[in-house]
Amino acid sequence: MEKTAILRVKICCISSVEEAWTAIKYGASALGFVSNMPSGPGVISEELIARIVAQVPPPIATFLLTCSQDSQDIIRQLKYCRTNTVQICDRLISGSYQDIRESLPGIAIVQVIHVNSEESVQEAIEVSHYVDAILLDSGNQSLAIKELGGTGRIHNWELSREIRKQVNLPIF
Repeated sequence: MEKTAILRVKICCISSVEEAWTAIKYGASALGFVSNMPSGPGVISEELIARIVAQVPPPIATFLLTCSQDSQDIIRQLKYCRTNTVQICDRLISGSYQDIRESLPGIAIVQVIHVNSEESVQEAIEVSHYVDAILLDSGNQSLAIKELGGTGRIHNWELSREIRKQVNLPIF
């Protein structure tokens, strides 16, 4: 018997309770809330994120998108915003994924991999041991003003295919 994939839809850049309920009404299984970022669309305050998330029913995944590279800062953001998932849009350089897991049991961790070179494949393989899922995006972390998502650009699908082959995790 062939395994059937379940389609789940995440709507990002939610900025009001009304938008959240509209997305849920039309079938979203996850909502993304963009906290402070160096560039890109949809940034809202942590206060507004917390207010909207408090209105979202439990079966819906709520993603805090963060550019923080420090696990303690991410823990602080998650405790305040109260999402059930964190989408780390940049590389974690201070602290660890384990710090987040120990401080907030039950929080799902999604690491963004910006697919722009062969190194992206190795990065995905390395972080796959510590996270619950990987999100492939077309940002660029090496620019003077980092692009951490929302670019609208297509990345190299061959590299994405290689990541899919090498990583045994859900991939967005």
